[in-house]
Amino acid sequence: MIKRKLWRKPDEGKLMGVCAGVAEYLDIPVRLLRVIVVLSLFFGLFAITVCAYFILGFVLDVKPADAEDGPVAPNASELLDRLETALRRDEHSVRDIERYVTSETFSVRSRFRQL
Repeated sequence: MIKRKLWRKPDEGKLMGVCAGVAEYLDIPVRLLRVIVVLSLFFGLFAITVCAYFILGFVLDVKPADAEDGPVAPNASELLDRLETALRRDEHSVRDIERYVTSETFSVRSRFRQL
């Protein structure tokens, strides 16, 4: 499991960078988190949301510029490309095996083994 730290990212944030930092930590889009926060303000969680936001804004450290993001997880298209390459390689291997098993050479060798 990748060990991550929760930071504030004021350079990418609107107010204090709390949503940007939490979104990076949870690996979700920042806009989605902002929409969730705004909706929570309107649906009866105004005081809790505002208190949590400002507490996190003052408690969390600012993400340093030299902080490493750690190993970058490949995106979906890279994973699909890797999978396609592996499947093509395996398909060629299966075709070679099938070609050998259905060949006359295999038939002759198996008959000689039976003798």
